[in-house]
Amino acid sequence: MARKMGISAALWYILLVNLISVYGLVDQGQGMYRKNSYDSATGSTGSFPFLMPMVSPKTPDLYLCTPIKVDPTTTYYIVGFNPNATMNTAHHMLLYGCGEPGTTKSTWNCGEMAQATAEEKASPCGPRSHSQILYAWARDAQKVILPAGVGFKVGKDSPTKYLVLQVHYAHIDRFKDGSTDDSGVFLDYTEKPLQKLAGTLLLGTDGIIPALQTEHMESACEITENKVLIPFAYRVHTHEMGKVVAGYRVRSNSEGIQEWVQLGKRDPLTPQMFYNVTNTEPILSGDQLAIRCTIKNTRHRITKIGPTNEDEMCNFYLMYYVEHGDTLDMKYCFSQGPPYYYWSNPDTGLHNIPNIEASTL
Repeated sequence: MARKMGISAALWYILLVNLISVYGLVDQGQGMYRKNSYDSATGSTGSFPFLMPMVSPKTPDLYLCTPIKVDPTTTYYIVGFNPNATMNTAHHMLLYGCGEPGTTKSTWNCGEMAQATAEEKASPCGPRSHSQILYAWARDAQKVILPAGVGFKVGKDSPTKYLVLQVHYAHIDRFKDGSTDDSGVFLDYTEKPLQKLAGTLLLGTDGIIPALQTEHMESACEITENKVLIPFAYRVHTHEMGKVVAGYRVRSNSEGIQEWVQLGKRDPLTPQMFYNVTNTEPILSGDQLAIRCTIKNTRHRITKIGPTNEDEMCNFYLMYYVEHGDTLDMKYCFSQGPPYYYWSNPDTGLHNIPNIEASTL
């Protein structure tokens, strides 16, 4: 069961509006959304509990989504994320900002396993709508508080009109007796206008890991937009075979030599929370962001990148803010991964690659 956290008794009229009643894939108990006190005159911070509506997953490795509609008359700034979950129940959670949700249902299967079970599925966000990841959680990660004056803009003056919570239920044994779950996240927010707008860039790979081998899963993208990014936090994610994940800013100096500056490096089997970056120097147009996941396949078969416990993942999330204008239009950076993509490929434009020791931190 998710960790319980206190909620005030007063019903919230509307910051975020719940959608229609659940039907279909899961059983739902009774739930009620409430809010903590918020004083718009002083610009204090409120808290909104965005939780699964007492669901009872019936399919292993189920990705389940639920949406809320942001009040379209007001602009809000999310300044903190307080998880209400444990790794005994939820494998991981993602919070998406969407222009439209993937369906009009209030819960739906938003993962790959629907194809195997003949269940209807949809993506977290609508197929042609704005889509970005705001927050991610796994392995009992703790609360994230953004730097002072920084927030994710949602609502009236933002392309994010809906928030969608995705929870991956890898195992369902605890639900066989009809138990329900309300995993999710408490969103700290303010209506006070903030000039420093937060964004999250997700870097990752596709690819395969040969049986009984260690593989480097690598990806890189150039920042082509004329914006100055101030990195402040990073998060890594793999499944059980991940050994280390690292991210870098790559910039050519005056002599044309690329200099690699580490942004973060972590054992992915520690709590998968957002940690402070190791270098907060601005990321500029023309810089490249590069990541590497070291995966050790101990199985006697090929393991591919995919959504289930039988697969692996390679993800590096970079949180940043801009002091002027909007955040990056680019929200994702993915490569084909091995055996097709490596940093050392001639067409990547990467050179002077450091000798990164992957086995130890």
